[in-house]
Amino acid sequence: MKGNKDDGKRKGGLQVSVLRIGYRPVRDDRMTTHAALVSRAFGAECIYMTEVDPSIKDTIDSVCTRWGRQEFRVKIVKSWKDLARRWKTENPSGKVVHLTMYGININEAIDQLKNESTILVVIGAEKVPREAFDIADFNIAIGNQPHSEVAALAVFLDRIFGGEELAKNFSDARLRIIPTPIGKKVSEVTPDNSG
Repeated sequence: MKGNKDDGKRKGGLQVSVLRIGYRPVRDDRMTTHAALVSRAFGAECIYMTEVDPSIKDTIDSVCTRWGRQEFRVKIVKSWKDLARRWKTENPSGKVVHLTMYGININEAIDQLKNESTILVVIGAEKVPREAFDIADFNIAIGNQPHSEVAALAVFLDRIFGGEELAKNFSDARLRIIPTPIGKKVSEVTPDNSG
């Protein structure tokens, strides 16, 4: 679960992966794709998914090829519970963080979480089973109101990485956005303009 050194070292070497629980065919295709896109763009190493349409993995792999960060992984797993339990066994110093509106406010836990070495962030698609609340080391709420799991994931990743992920330049990108106040500009990356 090592990051690409060209993408810049994170503070303290923190590595974060995401586990998406559940999947409702057709209805969740877009949300699951967005969860994966946010995971990649906001600094996670990997997203694990259960029961997902394989074309979602193909979509994210294509994004990684064109926009960079090809080491980002999408892994489809059979059992989220087995993965979460194995995570805790294989990463004794790591933590499982479940994002839920029923948890403690992120402001109460973020400083402690920033000191961890590996984090598995659990987000749901459908009603999350009770076991997710029990397996987690932390049940964290971005807010104690109903909200999107994709929004919660984005806020969590931004807070855990302190905004550093927003300035990353993916060295393996084929396409790069040129920030502009009006309109849009995308350039193809060639050996001449890869810096």
